Amino acid sequence: MRLTDCYNFHDFRRMAKRRLPGPIFDYIDGAADDEVTYRRNTAAFENCDLVPDVLKGVAEVDMSVTVMGQKLAMPVYCSPTALQRLFHHQGERAVAAAAAKHGTMFGVSSLGTISLEEARQISDGPQVYQFYFHKDRGLNHEMMARAKTAGVQAMMLTVDSITGGNRERDKRTGFAIPFKLNLAGMMQFAIKPSWAIGWMTHEAFRLPQLENHVKMDGGALSISRYFTEMLDPSMSWTDVAEMVQAWGGQFCLKGIMSVEDAKRAVEIGCTGIVLSNHGGRQLDGSRSAFDQLAEIVDAVGDRIDVMMDGGVQRGTHVLKALSLGAKAVGLGRYYLFPLAAAGQPGVERALETIRTEIERDMKLMGCTSVDQLTRRNLRFRS
Repeated sequence: MRLTDCYNFHDFRRMAKRRLPGPIFDYIDGAADDEVTYRRNTAAFENCDLVPDVLKGVAEVDMSVTVMGQKLAMPVYCSPTALQRLFHHQGERAVAAAAAKHGTMFGVSSLGTISLEEARQISDGPQVYQFYFHKDRGLNHEMMARAKTAGVQAMMLTVDSITGGNRERDKRTGFAIPFKLNLAGMMQFAIKPSWAIGWMTHEAFRLPQLENHVKMDGGALSISRYFTEMLDPSMSWTDVAEMVQAWGGQFCLKGIMSVEDAKRAVEIGCTGIVLSNHGGRQLDGSRSAFDQLAEIVDAVGDRIDVMMDGGVQRGTHVLKALSLGAKAVGLGRYYLFPLAAAGQPGVERALETIRTEIERDMKLMGCTSVDQLTRRNLRFRS
């Protein structure tokens, strides 16, 4: 299967599955418990129909949006995700370059595999830094100071991951960082030589944002123990309010799902929120972000930038979210599978694919700019 044979999310997923060892593919593809929320995230869009207008003169379409003070050439961005060089040796380098080419936002994770500083060298375009709240308050402030020095415009604090979700696919293969695979998992690595060659012939796997705190030799702290031992389950609104004030700029909370929490985010001075259930990887049985979008936009959409992610696989999904009031839509697995399949060319093809879909679908909807997408164009199935 070639990259030129990939026309949609499912094609990229199939290509990634052919290239990746099973444990790594399942790490990307898997979710918590019975994976009900993972499936529901995409299914939610199917209950909503688009009602297009015609004869609107749509020769030219403007897809640009402004989110947290940053202008994006299209209303989708690459959500920060961890461990990207595990999927392909280029990792965040590929994503940063592809996002810059398409004029959109990307993010580096606390568990990113290149440094904030290197990411800024690759792209000086819209960027966020996604971080977790640690028990060590000094570390939290150190990470924010480093991001500011690197020139990052917006901070994105993940608030739905004070403990790791129950990801049973990883348990079955023994997937862990550092690798501690069972026999079945090791066999999967043995039969996927292209991934192994890429892994062995490039620089060692690192976590630059945390390398003074998480050692990859297995002697200090594993990724799973990072979540259980370093992150602070006592994190409160007071703690976050202090961080918002200390940052003094664009500050976003990722993982908001209730109206009450959205209102609190506004009250403490946040400038953005991302409705997200972490791709179904945390609390299984939770509601989809798309299903929660309208009521949260109604409550706070005039005071804060509301974004969402989860289950987005098509341009029409993006248009439905924008019509409900989202300012932009985050992509996760949508770009991770093509990254795993083909590195930077894969991410570029994926972003170009969804850009083309959004432009075509806007024309078919009779819209020449994003602000013309409204709830008038939607009908929900009962």
